[in-house]
Amino acid sequence: MSAEMQRFGTSEEDDDDMGMDVKEEDDDDDEDEEKNMGTPSVVGVDVGVLSTGGSNRFMHHQQYQDQPTPQLGGVRRCRPQEEKERTKLRERQRRAITAKILAGLRRHGNYNLRVRADINDVIAALAREAGWVVLPDGTTFPSRSQQGTRPAGAAPNTAVTSSSSQMPAQHSSPTSLRGISPGYRNTVDHNSSHMKGVFVPTSSPYDASSSARSPTSAMIGDGGDLQNDPLLGGSIDSVDNRQVVDVPTKLQERDFAGTTYVPVYVMLPLGVINMKCELVDPDGLVKQLKILKSVHVDGVMVDCWWGIVEAHAPQEYNWNGYKRLFQIVRELKMKLQVVMSFHECGGNVGDDVCIPLPHWVAEIGRSNPDIFFTDRAGRRDPECLSWGVDKERVLRGRTALEVYFDCMRSFRVEFDEFFEDGVISMIVVGLGPCAELRYPSNPVKHGWRYPGIGEFQCYDQYMSKSLRKAAEMRGHSFWARGPENTGSYNSRPHETGFFCDGGDYDGYYGRFFLSWYSQVLLDHGDRVLSLAKLAFEGTCIAAKMSSIHWWYKTASHAAELTAGFYNSSNRDGYAAIMAMLNRHGAALCFTCSGMSMIDHSMDFSETLADPEGLFWQVLNAAWDAGIPVSSENSFACNEREGYSYLLDKSKPISDPDGRHFSSFTYPRLNPLLMERRNLIEFEWFVKRMHGEAVVDYQT
Repeated sequence: MSAEMQRFGTSEEDDDDMGMDVKEEDDDDDEDEEKNMGTPSVVGVDVGVLSTGGSNRFMHHQQYQDQPTPQLGGVRRCRPQEEKERTKLRERQRRAITAKILAGLRRHGNYNLRVRADINDVIAALAREAGWVVLPDGTTFPSRSQQGTRPAGAAPNTAVTSSSSQMPAQHSSPTSLRGISPGYRNTVDHNSSHMKGVFVPTSSPYDASSSARSPTSAMIGDGGDLQNDPLLGGSIDSVDNRQVVDVPTKLQERDFAGTTYVPVYVMLPLGVINMKCELVDPDGLVKQLKILKSVHVDGVMVDCWWGIVEAHAPQEYNWNGYKRLFQIVRELKMKLQVVMSFHECGGNVGDDVCIPLPHWVAEIGRSNPDIFFTDRAGRRDPECLSWGVDKERVLRGRTALEVYFDCMRSFRVEFDEFFEDGVISMIVVGLGPCAELRYPSNPVKHGWRYPGIGEFQCYDQYMSKSLRKAAEMRGHSFWARGPENTGSYNSRPHETGFFCDGGDYDGYYGRFFLSWYSQVLLDHGDRVLSLAKLAFEGTCIAAKMSSIHWWYKTASHAAELTAGFYNSSNRDGYAAIMAMLNRHGAALCFTCSGMSMIDHSMDFSETLADPEGLFWQVLNAAWDAGIPVSSENSFACNEREGYSYLLDKSKPISDPDGRHFSSFTYPRLNPLLMERRNLIEFEWFVKRMHGEAVVDYQT
């Protein structure tokens, strides 16, 4: 699916699709060339800047409007159809190559390239990293560290904070930013000036005071004493009788010294235990764990796979690999968070191994496929068991609830010493796909791609029986069916009769169906957590939820509805869940799409997504119910901007009650994190999460 999204993120095919949008305005070049040969086109650019809830995320949209111009004299040249087709083919091939280059730079180079970037943006980004200054009109010259003057042809009436694509300057660049503008006497004059192609950042959410930053990264003035300006902490020189301010990209950040200690865990790789329940590469793991210990990480999180420990026969458990792993963690004096994973691994974004459900469960599924979730077309999803079999004795004489409880009880008995020593600090109870409390409404294996609304998963015989019973109790037996006008996995809300504004979701039948659908989810979580509380008495248990933030700004909240969260605009779909967690003394492990909020290449406008709004709704619902909240980020983060965002969300400065995350889990242990530069940044983050005073340094 962040991609959150990379859990609900885009695939490589999607990257290619997005890349094909690069320079989409060129599609009709051939036709325009025939119509307007020799005719100059006046292009007006309107730039919109959107700041997403203090997350320091900026999204930019350019609207190109061709202004009509009088036809100038010129010879109209007609080209054969074959030549036009060859031109179109060459353009498609060029854009496909460009798309791959942009995808690679975004994914591996941390370049803030928008989806519709072109080759000019790539060149500008590379030039800036090399220390050059690129003006919005394309004028390029060396920075002061390379050459003290700029060419006479450089435009003096622009501010350099972004390229022509409106791309914000990267905070991680080691070079300083530099810009030029007329000598405005104050910020109001500067911002009110009509300068197209200028990006003016808002105050950083990481600063203790919004006055700690200059409104622009750098500027030139005709006069006035800028040498002692506290807002412009960089060096100043003179070019063409103007003062040029060289402002370092280092921003003043919020001081977390003395704040509450928030433990930091690192999620272990999915395949750390193989299908034979053996620890993979114990020596390499010990080395990595020692490195994590050296940067003050509190512990690790590991998935305990049902498909591994009870793989071959019912109630025959093999815990050998996990024993060895837990011993290593205890010897290093670290803590453990264990996820009881009653789902399969593989098929979702980020899954690099395949761990199916136990073989004996798969055999039952071949003869009775209704034990799995089923969509309207009859496609089965073997990722986890349908909640319709929670109380059905279809698993060789046991119900699904009994199977879950037997596995959890065996784990508790087997690792009793680790519970008694406090090595195991929390048990995250798997409640659905990806161990999260939700329906598998967006399976990639069935063709779902972000930002599709997904489909309802209630068409197996056991769920259908539950729906039929609920309809009969309501006195409307003809309501014992799923909605028929809900579109497909990749539909948009406005394309369906059920989810569109004023659609059937808000009618009498729609409200009945959604209430039943969400109540089944709530009842499943209630039953499993009651058994987990019994099995792990005295240990913190938690339920995991994910951030399904796309289409959040629509009235229906379609993606949330298909996932089981009845959170349409006239309802609160999370308060009942938090009340249920509170009854069992369970914590919430919220898998948020935090990094997607500051991913400059993502555009939320078309999907009407609001990850920030959903984040605060869920967080406030949990805190209002007295639920401890631990967080697990959807995507890995290795740069300062992302860590600053996570710190700000973990310890909100504006919360009057001083509430904060109870713990944070980093996904996941990988060679990239072990690189020296990334490890230094990670240590900076961990110390701040612990509330320590940090002496900053350049990496």
